[in-house]
Amino acid sequence: MIQNRTLKEGTRCLIYPGARRRPAAAIIRQSVFAAVMSCLTACAVGPNYRTPQISLIPFHNVSKTAFSISSSENAVSWWKSFHDTELDKIESRVLTQNLDLKAAYARVLQGRAIARSAAAQMLPTLDFSPQVSATRLSEEGLIGHIVREIPHFNRDYREYNVGGVASWELDIAGGLRRAHEAARDEFQAAEAEGDGTRLSLAAEAADTYLRIRGDQARLRIARDVFTSNQKMMDLIRQRRSRNVADDRELSSATVVVEAARQNMIDIEKDEETQSNRLDVLMGTQPGTYAVELRIYAELPAVPAPSANAQPLEVLRRRPDVIASERRLAASNARIGEALANYYPKISLQGALGFESMSPQQLFTAPGFQPTATGALRWRIFDFGKISSDVSRARGSYAEALASYQATMLRAAEDVEDAFFHLSQTRQAIASQMHNVEALHHAAALTWQSYTAGTLALNDALQANITLLNAQDRLASMRAEEDRAAVECFRALGGGWQS
Repeated sequence: MIQNRTLKEGTRCLIYPGARRRPAAAIIRQSVFAAVMSCLTACAVGPNYRTPQISLIPFHNVSKTAFSISSSENAVSWWKSFHDTELDKIESRVLTQNLDLKAAYARVLQGRAIARSAAAQMLPTLDFSPQVSATRLSEEGLIGHIVREIPHFNRDYREYNVGGVASWELDIAGGLRRAHEAARDEFQAAEAEGDGTRLSLAAEAADTYLRIRGDQARLRIARDVFTSNQKMMDLIRQRRSRNVADDRELSSATVVVEAARQNMIDIEKDEETQSNRLDVLMGTQPGTYAVELRIYAELPAVPAPSANAQPLEVLRRRPDVIASERRLAASNARIGEALANYYPKISLQGALGFESMSPQQLFTAPGFQPTATGALRWRIFDFGKISSDVSRARGSYAEALASYQATMLRAAEDVEDAFFHLSQTRQAIASQMHNVEALHHAAALTWQSYTAGTLALNDALQANITLLNAQDRLASMRAEEDRAAVECFRALGGGWQS
């Protein structure tokens, strides 16, 4: 049995089914009255959607960096903050040629089509179906036996029918409107996921490009390290020939040289791997744009946006959070769509047409043939199918709500991790710069001692190798700092307009 309880919410109402028994006549009267009033007042059953309220405290790692959450001056083109023309060119190719992004945009088009189809379900449909039929009547049939004795009876005849049929299901309980809301929200979720794919691909391309530039800087230093180690091994070999050095020293020097050689090979391997990956991100075969990146260039400076914003405002701009929230709204609308099945459905159908045995008499008053029908369909007893659908819809909403809350927490985690990574990297760079300065000074003094004849060449070369290794570590850290900045942009959802 059905019990109607109405709760006003703005211009809509909520109607919930109960389990209280009432006489059949009272139920019918009350349900018909509710259906008519729903149609007149444009009510839609089910809860109206409200964005869940989530409270977040300020990010505690933002203050540790020069980075601050802001409204980027470059809007969604956040990579332009690096002021690197080659990076700008790469991002432009990625966003126009990447195949994964094209697939994501195709899914957005599918979502838009589904939303339009759901909206069209609320409108009447009109079918135009002209027909011409030719018939030869059987003389042995029932009608043939009756009319075959009529003089001048003609067994062959044609019939012409021209008309249109219109049908419309009245959305009394608002089920179609709720279905349209759900489809629209799913479409918006698909749009957000498309934006998320765009952001991820742009960030991956930037990260890959910065790794290549970092490898190039490291490779130049690694070659200097290899050259210095080679000189040291040659010196030890000369000393060994004069019996000043033993085989142990020569073996140790050989190990160091081969380790430096292996380091160069590893860096070259990573550079080639990242270059191939970047070509695939740009939607081309590996090796297509590799020549452009062979030219050495310095790592770009790390951008630092300004103007703070609230954490909740920032996280709700992330595409994954938007998609999760839109799916939550869609699941909320599905509750109303399921509840609408408790109420009767009224459909209207009308046909206007002309029918005649002769084309000359088709469009005449005697040949005019209008038809109008109305139908009411009401599911009275279904062994709890509707109740099960409603329970499932409510369970789906509860799941979507938990998923949305978890997405917000993971988004906050991404921001905290990204800013902490950037903060720690900057601290490590500052420490390493002091280390490089001290080693540079020590190497200079060591070389002066060697030229003065108070220190062996072996010690001078060793000091230079130590300095080069420290510079290699610093170059790696600077590339990591740029990549950490990209990670921050990704965590913040890119750039945006105010």
